[in-house]
Amino acid sequence: MKAGIVGLPNVGKSTLFNCLSNAKAQSANFPFCTIEPNIGVVNVPDPRLEKLESLVKPERVLPATVEIVDIAGLVKGASKGEGLGNQFLANIRETDAILHVLRCFDNENIVHVDGNVNPIRDKETIDMELQLKDLETVDKKLDKVKRAAKTGNKEAQKEEAVLLQIKAALEAGTSVRALEFSEDDYEDFVKPAQFITEKPVMYVCNVDEGSAVSGNEYVEKVREAVKDEKAEVLVLAVGTEADINELEDYEERQMFLADIGLEEPGSSKLIRAAYKLLNQQTYFTAGVKEVRAWTVNIGATAPQAAGVIHSDFEKGFIRAEVIGYDDYVTYGSESKIKEAGKMRVEGKNYIVKDGDVMHFLFNV
Repeated sequence: MKAGIVGLPNVGKSTLFNCLSNAKAQSANFPFCTIEPNIGVVNVPDPRLEKLESLVKPERVLPATVEIVDIAGLVKGASKGEGLGNQFLANIRETDAILHVLRCFDNENIVHVDGNVNPIRDKETIDMELQLKDLETVDKKLDKVKRAAKTGNKEAQKEEAVLLQIKAALEAGTSVRALEFSEDDYEDFVKPAQFITEKPVMYVCNVDEGSAVSGNEYVEKVREAVKDEKAEVLVLAVGTEADINELEDYEERQMFLADIGLEEPGSSKLIRAAYKLLNQQTYFTAGVKEVRAWTVNIGATAPQAAGVIHSDFEKGFIRAEVIGYDDYVTYGSESKIKEAGKMRVEGKNYIVKDGDVMHFLFNV
């Protein structure tokens, strides 16, 4: 699962990517410096993992990860191939969620591609380009479906109605994610089309250091503009995050954060938010060899969770031994948890909860 960082040129995308991944994407004060999408595999910060490590004292600890893709800056006309438009749109189609960076700070030394700072205009520029691309997708599909619908094909008529609903919305400047569909229509007609504007989105407001804690007027305008979308707004001082990232010493980092009124780097909040945006959650395995965080989709069953470790675990699944994270911390060891009767045995229909500590029994 990948989250793609998008935005206009010079809004702080590559600087943010560097903060998140420690990979050194070229970050410079000119458009299109990130020509190829840079991919970083980022550890998901999770204090529960540190707590389990202190209790189990394993040989190694492996956190959950999320893949972040830094995509070239988009400009007006991208849907028609302007700038690096076609490449941008192809790269974004391959991601599962969008982190949309908006410039919410003033700085005369950093040029804005449109001449002045206006995050709402910037958001609308990118929204429009993505909507135009989706409109192209709808029109191509409608050409095929209409012919079948005219012959009386009931399924084609249903699909035509859904596509016409999407077309009307896109033409009115509404993204697909803002629309409501029945479960069947969504699974049969919307999901397979992979509309770009159907992907979940989080708006990252890139602010100056003084606005890192409570935002600014630009951020309030963004919140107002997206209030009807299914979207989260996160405030981040990307330049400050980059400065924190340069500090090697943990204590120095904590002092820097305390000075600006933050308890943890904003990048940590962003990674966790991206993880949720991708509909992901964590379960743990804990033993003396390793304590490990595993990633599963929210709503996954116990066999599906087992399959993340190895496909044979899913095929031959018998049952799962499950301990709630809070119980693990309360009792401190597996033997004490068993004595207290807090280890549960769950079958194939068990829905995994975030933070479950699990062992699987299987037979191949």
